[in-house]
Amino acid sequence: MDIFTVFPTISTSFIVISAVLVAIGWRLIIKGKREAHKKTMIAAAVAAVLFFIVYMSRTVFVGNTSWGGPKDLSLLYHIFLIFHIVLATVAAVFGITTLTLGFKAKYAKHRKWGRVTSVIWFITAITGVAVYVLLYIFYPGGHTKPVWEVILGA
Repeated sequence: MDIFTVFPTISTSFIVISAVLVAIGWRLIIKGKREAHKKTMIAAAVAAVLFFIVYMSRTVFVGNTSWGGPKDLSLLYHIFLIFHIVLATVAAVFGITTLTLGFKAKYAKHRKWGRVTSVIWFITAITGVAVYVLLYIFYPGGHTKPVWEVILGA
């Protein structure tokens, strides 16, 4: 495993961990275990933040991976990727909102937001794993320049 694949593997692992923790947290609150739910959901948020840190670090210092598959699948892949990115952005905003409502003890709103946020997060995690599999397992692609090189014109 080289520098181009180790970071995506780590970041994808954090997203999977986060989604699993959200599922566990959901189950805990259904069982009425509020304190365990809170701790689990905080851990899920930490895993999501770790994903973001690893992802952004790779983007800035290593670069991203371009599509390496057949040209006839390129358009479909990019549409799928855009769907995933939009969904991930929405999930992040919803996640922050849901956590804030929980910390402010606005439980009725937290409950409503949490149900939607969790489902969006699960779909985001699944599509994120699909992007990883397509880019690093099925169709390994080329690598772009790190952002800092692009900015400095290196």
